[in-house]
Amino acid sequence: MRFNSWLLVAIIVAITGYSCREKGGKHLDQGEIHYNIEYSGNVGSFRDIMPRTLIVSFKNDKILFDISAPIGNSGIYNLSNPEDEIFDTYISLLSWRFYYAAKLGESPPGFDAMTGMDVRKTNKTSQICGFNCKGAEVSFPSNPDKIYEIWYTNEININNPNAGNPFSEIDGVLMSFFFFMGDAQMFFTAETVYKKEIPDKTFDRKEKYQRISREEINKFMDKLMSL
Repeated sequence: MRFNSWLLVAIIVAITGYSCREKGGKHLDQGEIHYNIEYSGNVGSFRDIMPRTLIVSFKNDKILFDISAPIGNSGIYNLSNPEDEIFDTYISLLSWRFYYAAKLGESPPGFDAMTGMDVRKTNKTSQICGFNCKGAEVSFPSNPDKIYEIWYTNEININNPNAGNPFSEIDGVLMSFFFFMGDAQMFFTAETVYKKEIPDKTFDRKEKYQRISREEINKFMDKLMSL
């Protein structure tokens, strides 16, 4: 009976993927990374219903950031698909659905609060989810003495993994990092990495979203973060 129980657990693990806390799985070329989200700063009156999980789907040099709220059909999606020259930011807010199509090398909308940040790589190392990680320190001109640590790994095979986020100069997959969006601060820590097949259509331009300007989508992103 005990043998059968352990066999069942082994089958479940094999089907669902690799848990960060157990194996991790090295040098994946496609799959998902799940991050926990913690908030600081001004996030409005609805902190308890803000998104708690970031899901990053990746396949070769294609990557999709999905930050969705648990209710209200609200969320932010960031899509980087260099092969098709797609660098889109999508936002869903109640019945509104909009997107902004950026150009290669353009900083993503919604991150004006991170303008001018200084990123310095360090010799520090760590392990997150079983992956060997390198460290970097981040500071801002407004408060240069305040240092934020981020961690990244080269053991997940994504080309240019940060082309669609403010850390484009980091040449590895972010495992612990942060975003400033308006007055809100979001801190992400990888919890699970899954090896799974990701359909190519995941990285196609999304339908049923209205294209708007960078200024307009910035306003909606600020509204979403301050509900």
